[in-house]
Amino acid sequence: MNRRTLIIVTAVVAVGLFAIGGLLYSPTSKEVAVTKPVSNEAPLVRPHSPVFGAKDAPVTIVEFFDPACEACRAFHPVVKKILSEFQGKVRVVLRYTAFHPPSEEAIRILEAARLQGKFEVVLERLLETQPRWAPHGRPADSAWSLLDGTGLDVERARRDAKLPGIVAVLNQDTADVKNVGVTGTPTFFVNGKPLLDFGEQQLLDLVEAEVASN
Repeated sequence: MNRRTLIIVTAVVAVGLFAIGGLLYSPTSKEVAVTKPVSNEAPLVRPHSPVFGAKDAPVTIVEFFDPACEACRAFHPVVKKILSEFQGKVRVVLRYTAFHPPSEEAIRILEAARLQGKFEVVLERLLETQPRWAPHGRPADSAWSLLDGTGLDVERARRDAKLPGIVAVLNQDTADVKNVGVTGTPTFFVNGKPLLDFGEQQLLDLVEAEVASN
């Protein structure tokens, strides 16, 4: 094979590989690196993870959730609606995803509130006031200053937020976010199957399919 023939063959192979690569890579509208079901539940559900709904429900929705994420805030009523419609059949497991600067403090608040049995009421307050403590570039209030009326002992919560157990939760969830390949929030899995086509109806369809088969 002479030099000219070798160059032509090399160029053809390179073009072919480039074309195949283009076919294999097809970015989705949602920033999620995971494209396959996760068969091992360990990275998705941990003993420390907050759970909504019946703990023994046959269908588990895992939501990788950032309390400072505007899309998570917008989707929260959808998740609550699904829990209501499939009461006893579906549970939701929250996994913390700290992708924004104020997220870690909010997660510490939530975990401290959980120690006082105030998780849900504080979660609702943080989402309600999110534009004030997570304004994405604009001046922000402290999330701690927005908890009046929730029944939370704020001084105790401030102390508890520094506990090693809460630090361990943050570290474990951060590691699992990386291991699972989550790059955007909210990211949903239903019985280990990722929601690849993001949307309210798509999530509902996936949940209904899993409820019907369990």
